[in-house]
Amino acid sequence: MKQFIHIISAHQSIIYKVARIYRDTPEDREDLFQEIVYQLWKAYPAYQKKAKVTTWMYRIALNTAIAKYRKKQIVTDSALPDQWVNEPSEHPERERLHRAISTLNEADKAVIMLYLDDYRYEEIADILGITTSHVGVKLHRIKEKLIHLLNPRNYDT
Repeated sequence: MKQFIHIISAHQSIIYKVARIYRDTPEDREDLFQEIVYQLWKAYPAYQKKAKVTTWMYRIALNTAIAKYRKKQIVTDSALPDQWVNEPSEHPERERLHRAISTLNEADKAVIMLYLDDYRYEEIADILGITTSHVGVKLHRIKEKLIHLLNPRNYDT
């Protein structure tokens, strides 16, 4: 029990990142955070320490978020609303990036989040259960989508 609490405390930022990317409201983020911790608790007895603890946590957190995402059938637009571009924030560029990421489908969110957390392609592939080359292809496409979302004027004809 103490070891589990220590792991969650030491790496809770992973859970917060997943909750922020997959949920829009503070209440929904808190619900998802709690569900992820619950799923980690259920899975902890089977954790064999073959993978890094952060890899194990990401795998469970993303699977939980995606499963809950599908159940709620959340619908997102494929473009950033105008108010997001001009919304005041302490870190406006970071906030715009998070909002752009939140418009991606659940699989793309997972890939870009892991990439932004400096995971290598091999680690991303292991966490998500895809090939390393597929990670590269997905990242290229995701980056193109994000560039378009963040700079729509560059794509107007």
